[in-house]
Amino acid sequence: MTTTALVPKDAPLRGRVCVVTGASGGIGLETARGLLARGGKLVMVVRSKERGEAAAQDLAASTGNGDIETVLADLYTLSEVRRAGAELRERFPRIHVLVHNAGLIHKARGLTADGFERTFALNHLAPFLLTYELREVLRASAPARVVTVASLAHTMGKLVFDDLHMERRYKQFRAYGTSKLCNVLFARELARRLAGTGVTSNALHPGTVASNFGSTGSWLFRIGPRLVRPFLLSTVKGARTSIHCAASPDVEGVTGEYFDRCKVARTSRAARDPELAKKLWEVSEALCGVKWS
Repeated sequence: MTTTALVPKDAPLRGRVCVVTGASGGIGLETARGLLARGGKLVMVVRSKERGEAAAQDLAASTGNGDIETVLADLYTLSEVRRAGAELRERFPRIHVLVHNAGLIHKARGLTADGFERTFALNHLAPFLLTYELREVLRASAPARVVTVASLAHTMGKLVFDDLHMERRYKQFRAYGTSKLCNVLFARELARRLAGTGVTSNALHPGTVASNFGSTGSWLFRIGPRLVRPFLLSTVKGARTSIHCAASPDVEGVTGEYFDRCKVARTSRAARDPELAKKLWEVSEALCGVKWS
């Protein structure tokens, strides 16, 4: 949907195209709201047409900015990620902000149509491949920003390259933590590879948020947050660091960092390992069937 934006002419994101994956609910929805409120043109990458349309109506009504468009894609599968990337390139010759927000945790091990473990596929391979598909548009749009929503859970992650799809021993928290470690490593290696292009790359921890994120996890993961909900961040507060990394003038030119509570924070030792980041990058290229120049 596109209507006249009722935002100030000097809004920081006015005239800038902002792509947000998983923007129909939770932190993604509030991130989208924050970018619209700052004058951005929002492109929502969502799996459900109905949820996307409902979210767009809510966002337009609450921000006065109806400059919203939708791309439908099931980011679990590589073919859908490629198709979404091609559609984005065709419809939007300039993309100034790319927020990788979509992500889930799964109680039981399952495989995608490509044969990849679902958590790893959605949380890591989808952002990796979508960024690859949009790499030239991002460079042409510089200054541009790539923002990857990781998690403090990356400290629990451990990359085992001969068992990336966890055939030997699947545990949902380990799978999730490993995917978030991949997010931080990807963001840092992307920053290194894009140095000097005007495109920055940062990762972040949104905080422990009261949302429906854990609905696909075990009963403990679903019930636990309800018990401690009064102590959790709202989705509005959980989106603050994503919005900060995507829109704040304070982050202009900052790249290769990990943010928590809108400030640069320290990662695990593994997340700072350049050789591990390089190897993950090469393995991801092979799995996705691409080669970055």
